[in-house]
Amino acid sequence: MRGALTPKGQATRLRIVEGAAEVLREKGVGLATLDDVRTRTGTSKSQLFHYFPAGKDALLLAVAQYEADRVLDDQMPQLGCLDSWEAWHRWRDVVVERYEAQGDHCPLSSLFLQIGRTEPGARAVVVELLRKWQDSLSAGIRALQENGLLPMSLDVDQAAAAMLAAVQGGVSIMLSTGSSTHLRAALDWGIVQLRAAGQPSA
Repeated sequence: MRGALTPKGQATRLRIVEGAAEVLREKGVGLATLDDVRTRTGTSKSQLFHYFPAGKDALLLAVAQYEADRVLDDQMPQLGCLDSWEAWHRWRDVVVERYEAQGDHCPLSSLFLQIGRTEPGARAVVVELLRKWQDSLSAGIRALQENGLLPMSLDVDQAAAAMLAAVQGGVSIMLSTGSSTHLRAALDWGIVQLRAAGQPSA
């Protein structure tokens, strides 16, 4: 697809991506076809290839970006306002609820298995998702520092990276077992450890 899209073109492309995401969630990446997407979105074959000239692989990558954006959107507004310990616990609850509702099937992971994580476009989607997520957690930790709840000496980026790793580890185990026990424990322990950094030494 060449050139910038008009507002109408952008809306059409988004409609196709959203419809494709619904089809992939319902049928799975391996079974879904472009004809399924065309039927769901009311799109002609020529129109589909106008927006995604490379065919299914290009569409899958666009859906992967859409699903990655949803990961963070589903955590809002809590992820964007982590300025108190109460706010961190509210965010924790939102994360747990999101992944419990998702269950042991992760659309984003399924897409990456199909596309290939080492494919440059797919890797860029993952890297950008994790960067944005960690940046949001870092902003929340800095907000705690500004509110006097954490020492300014705390390594913000390291703490945010550890929290994100805890979440991802808990989610990974949940996808394997179907249980949110480890995700809950990882989030609770991460917040406890973060909070302990603000307590005066005995």
